[in-house]
Amino acid sequence: MSESNIRDLYQQVIMDHNKKPRNFREMLDANHLAHGNNPLCGDALVVFVKMTGDVIEDLSFQGSGCAISVASASLMTEILKGKTLEEAEEIYQQVHKQMTNEDVDPAILGKLEVLAGVREFPARVKCATLSWHTMHTAMESDHDISVTTE
Repeated sequence: MSESNIRDLYQQVIMDHNKKPRNFREMLDANHLAHGNNPLCGDALVVFVKMTGDVIEDLSFQGSGCAISVASASLMTEILKGKTLEEAEEIYQQVHKQMTNEDVDPAILGKLEVLAGVREFPARVKCATLSWHTMHTAMESDHDISVTTE
């Protein structure tokens, strides 16, 4: 996909997921959760995860943030729902590599490849990765925990 096509798709996806975020709700039966905060941009969110064995049965988020933060969280919940912890970890690592300009596996990233557009705005990378770091932290803990990107 050409750079201009990725940029156009990036803008469309960010606007769509920001206006109509998927899985934007509190989950009362979550068995993992974490709070994420990006003080530089004012993003603050909570990621709720319901695990059954090693499978992410349900995943949601609530909070407020810039368009990139909300869209990235929305995309994350869509992609990771139904995945095993191992699959989720692999996707998390690919998203992180994508944001740091490392080689990635497009087959693993799938539609998350559109987040590559964030790299053009280095100050916004933390906005795009906040929900991912928060989800990752939630998975490593069985109680409420907080993560801050600075």
